[in-house]
Amino acid sequence: MSTGKAFIDARDELLRSRTDFDAALRDFRWPRMEHFNWALDYFDLVAAGNSQPALRVVDDFSGDQTVSFSAISTRSSQLANFLADQGIGRGDRILIMLGNVASLWEAMLASMKVGAVIIPATTMLERDELRDRMARGNVKAVLTHASLTDRFPALSSVQVRIAVGKGAQTGWLDYELSRAYDSFFYAPTPTCSEELLFLYFTSGTTARPKLVAHTHASYPIGHLSTMYWLGAKPGDVHLNLSSPGWAKHAWSCFFAPWSAEAAVVAYNYTRFDARALLDQLVRCEVTTFCAPPTVWRFLIQQDLSAWRVAIREAVSAGEPLNPEVISCVRDAWGLTIRDGFGQTETTALIGNTPGQRVKLGSMGRPLPGCPIVLLDDHGALCEEGEICIDLKNNPCALLREYLDDPDLTSWAKRGGFYHTGDVAAVDEDGFLTYVGRLDDLFKSSDYRISPFELESVLIEHPAVIEAAVVPSPDKMRLAVPKAFVVLATDYESTAAVAESLLVHVRSRVSSFKRIRRIEFASLPKTISGKIRRGELRAIEEARPAGLYRRPLEYWEEDFPNLKGAKSS
Repeated sequence: MSTGKAFIDARDELLRSRTDFDAALRDFRWPRMEHFNWALDYFDLVAAGNSQPALRVVDDFSGDQTVSFSAISTRSSQLANFLADQGIGRGDRILIMLGNVASLWEAMLASMKVGAVIIPATTMLERDELRDRMARGNVKAVLTHASLTDRFPALSSVQVRIAVGKGAQTGWLDYELSRAYDSFFYAPTPTCSEELLFLYFTSGTTARPKLVAHTHASYPIGHLSTMYWLGAKPGDVHLNLSSPGWAKHAWSCFFAPWSAEAAVVAYNYTRFDARALLDQLVRCEVTTFCAPPTVWRFLIQQDLSAWRVAIREAVSAGEPLNPEVISCVRDAWGLTIRDGFGQTETTALIGNTPGQRVKLGSMGRPLPGCPIVLLDDHGALCEEGEICIDLKNNPCALLREYLDDPDLTSWAKRGGFYHTGDVAAVDEDGFLTYVGRLDDLFKSSDYRISPFELESVLIEHPAVIEAAVVPSPDKMRLAVPKAFVVLATDYESTAAVAESLLVHVRSRVSSFKRIRRIEFASLPKTISGKIRRGELRAIEEARPAGLYRRPLEYWEEDFPNLKGAKSS
């Protein structure tokens, strides 16, 4: 059996059980191949003579480009021959820094075909960040927009520089030269499935970005779990709102939808506008849609019922989704957003799957092929503990290593388990509810506090768009929960609003969990959009002693009538 056929057979097993979770758990097995190249062995196979849309690139200025499976297969082979002609081959590192343009998908496929190791990079990176990536990634080639070539520092170690579009700096090759190359690419030797394929720099919410190494098995094959969670099937139109350069883009804009033979919609925008996004969902007849919680929170500020969407599957990932958002979308569209969980180091591991009961607030159950367990501080199974992957049967959906950091790799994979650093609780039906990052949990009066739980309660208040809860030093309790809050546009940062939020939380949580302090402020974020809670914790740890208040900060002591107050 060919490796492409083995992959398709495993894929088809999941498609047959798309809404039958028990059958998928029972019957699915990861395909095990010594050699596998997803671009050559799978994509070119299904793309041959296939005129169905594979990619549609749209923007808010009437831009609309549709490319078929066969056309993008041909273009990627031309580009692969061009790369090979520049001396790019097996194991060479290529940094790809492109936005949502067709050349990004062509470049990903072409790099896979020649056996290069891809280092995806967001277009938001500046010179110092690029210098770090090129040095640590040992980059041999760079492929980027011509308009971004001036961001790159001295490229003495980079042998090949390719620019898409006009206006590149001196010394860059024109991407269009690849169109003159042969449309058939021949790989002289097969690709070992355990060869490196991706090097991802993590978003670095708490420390220097780690360098995550994935193989030709862990991401292309591993993302069968992501395909199953999305609920995508052949002929679907999938839109994922994620920026290129981050792992979630490869998850949901590349491997998962194309493994299902669904079309990908790439939406280009200069500034996020909820109404414009809703218009694109309708215009492109999107059937499966994935967005991070922040985007969902902005969408529910609109009257969603005014847009007649064709969406069948709605999912969210990146950070846990608050139950209030799920309820709002369900009321407007009759759809339940299905939450899921994974990391840059993994593919989708946990999710609420199509056709199954969804528990509000739960991120779902372990996906087919993903042996998830919860472990306590002593490595014993428990009902609330760290989310871990049992490594006994070598599951595909996991990084090979942290590159050049064997100590970190050993620590993450200690005791026969991969340790995610995230904590969850499991109920009697096997559904997992997110508790928080191990680094984010803290104690107040000796009670353990989950920031995510309190943030979820805050989000239920109509005034709140986003919130982040961190410990704030306190003489009596050592630390108390403090919330940094971003307000909706119709609300002002006043004492009255702060009191309303404190009342709201008091009526919904136990007394030891109450938020005691609120500050209205913007939230520091990584360039991938994740909240830097570490920075907020540092702000609080540096607080002067006494009853010092920061601007736009309110404490429960400021409201003498708060005791016994009820939520309106």
